[in-house]
Amino acid sequence: MALTRAERRQRIRNRIRKTVSGTAERPRLSVFRSNKEIYAQIINDVDGKTIATASSRDKGLDKGTKTEIAAAVGKAIAEKATKAGVEKISFDRGGYLYHGRVKALADGAREAGLKF
Repeated sequence: MALTRAERRQRIRNRIRKTVSGTAERPRLSVFRSNKEIYAQIINDVDGKTIATASSRDKGLDKGTKTEIAAAVGKAIAEKATKAGVEKISFDRGGYLYHGRVKALADGAREAGLKF
């Protein structure tokens, strides 16, 4: 039986999460992408705390194409992370292909100073 798109993404996500985990020194940048919006969080999995969040629903980040918005969200999350004292992260693409909006978000975060 063939997997649905959601089941396939969930399997890939579980495979990624086996290896990618956020610590205090190197938290995890988690990405969620819906058809309309894109969300990013920086998470310390050891303490179970979210350090910073950004999304395309935030004020000022809702202009342009979806890819341009994703890059702006990447920059916003990087700025918030730097304020919180985070420089290095591990990237969790959430089961999505590293392509398009997910790649744009990662590139935006790198441009703004995050290292991964």
